[in-house]
Amino acid sequence: MPRFFTDYVNENNIIITGGDARHIGRSLRMKTGDPLTLCCNSIDYNCKIMSISDEEVRLELIQAVPCEAEPDINVTLYQAVPKLDKLEFIIQKSVELGVKRIVPFISKRCVSRPDEKDFAKKLVRLNKISEEASKQSGRGIIPQVMPIINYKTALRDMSLQDKIIFLYENGGKNFSEVDLHGIKNIGIVVGSEGGFEYDEVQSAMMNPNTESVWLGKRILRCETAPITALSILMFLTKNI
Repeated sequence: MPRFFTDYVNENNIIITGGDARHIGRSLRMKTGDPLTLCCNSIDYNCKIMSISDEEVRLELIQAVPCEAEPDINVTLYQAVPKLDKLEFIIQKSVELGVKRIVPFISKRCVSRPDEKDFAKKLVRLNKISEEASKQSGRGIIPQVMPIINYKTALRDMSLQDKIIFLYENGGKNFSEVDLHGIKNIGIVVGSEGGFEYDEVQSAMMNPNTESVWLGKRILRCETAPITALSILMFLTKNI
């Protein structure tokens, strides 16, 4: 069933306007009586189309239910910026797997080093990728891709999490050894193509909630590591 997102729903007068309304009629060629789902704050509003035009689509509410695709944990991915095509792939797959927020940052070994102004131009497209992945995977929210920040600022943001899983190719705990019981706000930290400098690892480990985690003997690419980690995390927390 086609899915659309909104920030507010009046159950007695549900209307879709703007680009989504035109997309419903022109691209999807939907008609009066067709079903669709409107998502708002992790609630799925299952509706039926009552009337349709290029300006607005009026809906009748059939049922409002919690979105079953949303995890019961809040996962933030802290991703050292790789080349743009890799970042787009990471965003798409991370959203499919249940991430709630993606924070790109610059570390010492980043090959791609866009400044804030240059990255801001790409942010609209990156958040559009997140939106499309949310629709495709049946999410109840659109995870936000944040503006790019430096590593020091990223560390401050990480300090707000209940648990930080710092992926480090030179050793650490196995994922299954990390205590996730009762943890709701989790951060996963992934390096760029060149990994992390030793002092960056040490800075991260000063946070008592940070765990250095090793994904095994095979060195994973920067676009493979977050997908692997998110898959394991969702399995361990019973969010598959």
